[in-house]
Formats: sequence, structure tokens, C-alpha cells
Amino acid sequence: MQKVDLKDKYLKFFEGKEHKIIPSAPLIPENDPTCLFNTAGMQPLVPYLKGQVHPLGTRLTDVQKCVRLTDLEEIGDKTHHTFFEMLGNWSLGDYFKKEAISWSFEFLTKVLDIPIEKLAVTVFEGEGQIPRDEESANVWKSMGIPEERISYLNKDNNFWIAGEVGPCGPDTEIFYWRSDSPVPQKHDPEDERWVEIWNNVFMQYEKHPDGTITELPKKNVDTGMGVERTVAILEGVDDNYLTSIWKDIIEKIVEISNTTYEENPESIRIIADHIRTAVFISADYCGIKPSNTDQGYILRRLIRRMIRHAKKIGIDLESGFEKTLALMVIEKYKNYYQELTDNKDVVLDVLSNELKKFNRTLEKGLREFEKIVSHLNEKIIDKDLAFKLYDTYGFPLELTVELAKEQGIGVDEEGFKQKFKEHQEKSRAGSEQKFKGGLSGSGEMETKYHTATHLLNAALKIVINKDVHQKGSNITPERMRFDFTCDHKLSEEEKKQAEDIVNKWIQEAIPVTVEEMKKEDAVKSGAECMFIEKYPDIVTVYSIGDVSKELCGGPHVKNTKELGHFKIKKEEASSAGVRRIKAILE
Repeated sequence: MQKVDLKDKYLKFFEGKEHKIIPSAPLIPENDPTCLFNTAGMQPLVPYLKGQVHPLGTRLTDVQKCVRLTDLEEIGDKTHHTFFEMLGNWSLGDYFKKEAISWSFEFLTKVLDIPIEKLAVTVFEGEGQIPRDEESANVWKSMGIPEERISYLNKDNNFWIAGEVGPCGPDTEIFYWRSDSPVPQKHDPEDERWVEIWNNVFMQYEKHPDGTITELPKKNVDTGMGVERTVAILEGVDDNYLTSIWKDIIEKIVEISNTTYEENPESIRIIADHIRTAVFISADYCGIKPSNTDQGYILRRLIRRMIRHAKKIGIDLESGFEKTLALMVIEKYKNYYQELTDNKDVVLDVLSNELKKFNRTLEKGLREFEKIVSHLNEKIIDKDLAFKLYDTYGFPLELTVELAKEQGIGVDEEGFKQKFKEHQEKSRAGSEQKFKGGLSGSGEMETKYHTATHLLNAALKIVINKDVHQKGSNITPERMRFDFTCDHKLSEEEKKQAEDIVNKWIQEAIPVTVEEMKKEDAVKSGAECMFIEKYPDIVTVYSIGDVSKELCGGPHVKNTKELGHFKIKKEEASSAGVRRIKAILE
């Protein structure tokens, strides 16, 4: 089965169950400072899972673009990816366990023709105030899953909560027997031949700050099934990179490197994975460019790691290989994601420019290596020097070892690995907060700042010109950051004028109203939005009197008087043709 079939069949199936198909949100979360990227299908739907009414109703389905980086060092094995697609269906206070489970089962066994004999499931065993999830187990039994194929597991395995408090609940995971060995009669959760294929999360409870747990009056269902893993299962391979998703790209890498997949599987997988992720990040309408911070840093790191491995397996870095592979990715996915076509030239420029920059860094690294060797007192490169070559110049350990061997010099490989592990643990600890996601980022202050971005956008259209448009925003409880199109640095007079206009509107106590309408009607009415492509056919439009009218997912205050005093703290360049304002509410 081809990948395109899986996605289309999934959406068609749930459309037949009265679900509305919603477009994938951009990779960069809108107004969520807790994450650099959308890491799961549920992230863009957080406001609706928390109670906001979705314009398309209570049953939704989509294919969401995701990027996860917590397992970056695992990329190169058979199953991990940085970019992936997640199939999902949601119930916002509509159906619950019986329907969600039975539809999962129906899709797997009837649409995908997976034998029931190859399936097993896990459910929550219960703990403290929350009982054992017999409801889910009984639904599975009614579907024909035998009792010995149902495992009851603890909260670490089968319970979901975004943080310490808030909506939470049990989940039930579906496993597939991926092995030529006979399927065991009893499910063993520790047996890695049982591979998770689908997860149904039931947001059933509310955990309060005092530790008590109560039933939610409005219960939600959040499900997820990874495209790459499912395709590998359907095509009968235990290596995701041997599926139809990757076949043409892997073959091209093999061709231009004049090697084989069997000889260099790790490097070839890394090149394939990282080029796909780099294409999607740089094509995103948010306009991410390689840099030393946030999403730009991740983009740079992925491109440079790809280049290192290309060099390692003998690919000519002057050959334009990065453009060849990028165009293959664009061609493969363009029918699903319009931004790949719209921003094709941007993608190719980003890759080409970063390759040129890193080529120069590599040359500097080689000169640094010669310098290190010439100053060695002993015939060994210690862990600190080896790590400097890795961290500053992008030299992987194997390149340092190879170069050292040619000079008859050793390398403290174990010391390097220990230092690398310490660095990795620090990075992981620091990134856990950045990549955690969840039902967060929409408290009282974030809501105020969200509304303030609309006022600032409207004010800048008056101060600069009507063609000013928002290019991105980032909000925390402490401040707002607003990126907008502008070809010049704002003068002190322009900043003061924009500030005064926003504060005037705040003092006028303008009501904020919300309505739902067809997307084309919203655009005709003059409503503005950042990325029209990401919105469904029915949209939510927020109006602030006659001042502002925008398509937006919210949340917002009820009246501008709630905002306090608006103050611009800084105005600076963000990227070519884009300026950035940092502001606070006092």
C-alpha cells in the first residue's frame, strides 16, 4: 500500500463517520511559547480541547505535520524520524470510548485488512482516585479481542496529562505483531515485536492543584496514528526507510554517493530524514531561516548534520545534491501541502546558502585540526580537543579519529563519548521544556497579549501603511513578540505613534466580538489572517470594534479595557523585509 492511500483512506473513513476534515496547522505553533514545533496532532487543537467551540463542530480529523527533536541522536536507526505525519480524529464533547475504540478497530481490520489475530491492546490499570479502565477493556472484548491480549498497565504507560494539573485521562494503545514468528496467545508488553500502531486518549478527568480529581462535564477524545510506522507495518518491513515513503529518495542517495544502503544505512537514513525535515521547516509560511536561536538553530543543525553525513559517504558537496533531494521531497508532498510549491525557491536558497557556509566551517575545522596536532605533547587528542572539533566545527568523532589515524595519533574516544553524553543530558534537560507541548500557554496574561497583537497589527497599518502584515508572533506571560512586514527601521516617532494608538483603543473600552462564517466570506468582509491556507472552510473571526478584524483561533479578552497600558520595549530586524517588536502590558 502506498503512503498516499493510507492518508486518503483514513480521512475518507472518518469523514464517513461525520468528521470534518481540517487542514494541517503550520509546523510552527501559533502563540504557544512552550514549543518550537508542533509535536503532535493535538497541539493545534488545544484551545478547543479546553472548551472553545470549533467552527467546524465536535468531530474533526486531519493529517498533521509534526517535528520532534527529543530523539535527535536516535535518527539513523530504523524507526526514528524528526519530521513525521500524524493521523488523528477528535471528539470535542461528542462521542467517547465505545465509538472511538470501535472505529479504530473497524479501520484497522476492515479498511486496512489487518488480521485481528495480530492485534493486542493495553488499557489503564487504575491508581489512587482513578479506577481501572474496565469500560475500554469491555469494548475491546466486544470487538473480539481476547482477554489474554488485553494488558492493564500503570499511569506511566496508559495515562495522559499535559502537566501537573488540568485535563487528563486514561488511554488505550493498539499493538501489532511485527514478526514472522507465530503470534503468541498472550500479549507481553515487554516483547518489542509488539509495535504500537494507534493510541486513543480519553480526556475524562480534571486534576486540581490540591491533588483532587473530578470528572470533566465535557469529555474529549484525542487519537493518533503515525503514518511512517503504519506504512512500514502494512508493507511488511521492519525498517521504516525501506517503505514506499522513502524508496525513491534512498535510491537517489545511493546513486549519487556510489555506495549501497547496506554499507552505510545510518548516514543514508540521516541524510534522507534531515533533508525532508529541512524542506518542511524552511517551506513553512512562518519564514524560518537558519540561525543560532530557536527554530532557526534547529534548521541549521539538521542541514549541517545532513552535510556531514553526505561528505562522509563520498557525496560531492559541490554537486547540488541538496537541491536534487529537496525537489524530490517537494514533488512527493506538494499535493498535500501548498507551502512546498509556494516556497520552493526559498527552500532551495536556504539549503544552498547553508551548505556554502558550512563548507567554509569544515575547511576552518580542518585547519584547526592541523593546529591541534602540531601542538600535541603526546600522541593522543584528548576529550576536550575532540569535543571542541565536534562542537565548534561540526566534526563527528569518526572524522577526528580518521584524520588522527592518518597522522599516527590516537583519540580519547571514551572520554569524548562521556563528555558528549554530559552535553546531551544538559541539552535534553534544557529542551524538555521547549518541546513538551500540552494544554498550556493560554492563561490570563497570554490571552491579553494575544488580543494586543491584533491592536498592534492594526496600529502599524495606520503608522506605516496598509500593506503591513503579521509574519509571526510569540507570547509568554511576561511579554509579546510581533513580527511584521516592513522595509525600514521604525523611527522613535513611529514607535511612539503606534504605542499611542494602541493605548487610545484600550482606553476606549472597545468590545471584542466573535463570529463564525465561511472562509471566503470572511476574506471578502476584510478579515485578515496570517496564513489563509491553514484555515478550514468555516472560520472563527474576531473583531475589535471597527479597529481590527482577523481570522484567529483565539483566545481573546472580552473588552480592550482589560489590557492595561501597552508599551513597546524594543524594535529590531527579524529577517529580510521583516521587523520585530517586543512589547509589554503594564
